[in-house]
Amino acid sequence: MLVEASLLLAVFFVGTDFVAVKYTLHDVPPLVLAALRFTVAGILLYCIVRVIEPASRLRRKDLLPMLGLGLVGVTLNQTCYIAGLGLTGGSEAALMFATAPVWGLLLGIGLRLERAGTNHLLGMGLALAGVTLVIYDGLGLGSASPAGDLLVLASAAAWGGYAMFSLPVLRRYSPLAVAAYSTLFGGLIILLLASSQLFSMDWRAVGIRSWAGLIYSTLFSSAFAFTAWQQGVSRMGANRVLVYLYLVTLVGATASVLLLGEGLGLLKLVGAAIILLGVYLVRGRRAAAGTGPP
Repeated sequence: MLVEASLLLAVFFVGTDFVAVKYTLHDVPPLVLAALRFTVAGILLYCIVRVIEPASRLRRKDLLPMLGLGLVGVTLNQTCYIAGLGLTGGSEAALMFATAPVWGLLLGIGLRLERAGTNHLLGMGLALAGVTLVIYDGLGLGSASPAGDLLVLASAAAWGGYAMFSLPVLRRYSPLAVAAYSTLFGGLIILLLASSQLFSMDWRAVGIRSWAGLIYSTLFSSAFAFTAWQQGVSRMGANRVLVYLYLVTLVGATASVLLLGEGLGLLKLVGAAIILLGVYLVRGRRAAAGTGPP
């Protein structure tokens, strides 16, 4: 019950993260936000691993693979995600990001690590059709932009790639350790990229709402959510945890409508249903171990 309660909290935190990031972007540049958020979250996750799993030490031969995971799953994923969210609506972003399993499967097929059945192909087609409807509806309501939607889709593709590329190291490390090391390395890479902006921006101009959004997304949407998710996978198994991924999308879209005042047209609702059905067919019997919240 405690694990399930933690997972429900993680769903709420990750779902409302779309709103928190939108608030923070009013005063903080996307690259700076990503750097602060994931450097701090990576340090916190590393400390949690040291307490919960003291034997999970990174071997020298796994340094480059883990660095690569951080580059794809955090650096590329989050820079595209936050930059895209600054251009498009929160509800559009929540639905776009739900397509991550589709891109992971496509990558797996390309690398000959996965085989696509009829349901998988049907699911990919439905997901892409749903994305088209959501983008079209968002453009009609003025809440989305093609550039922002494409950046969020690129972020979802990076997350799908992270899930696929993490499979080899998950044979040697726990899901929590993989999340901690990849988050820390990815956050440090973004920190290097954002170093000039960190020192040049006027921190006195950052408002309370932006600081609150940054703290919220760092502590709750990143550090806590990653820990709760990976503990859920290890304690309950991937299949039981899988359903929480769909709840994240629903919470994210609902929070954007209620807190950001975004419209939710009929086409977007239909597109959302088609995307979720497509993702359900794509995931099928594929394991969700090693994939955490966005």
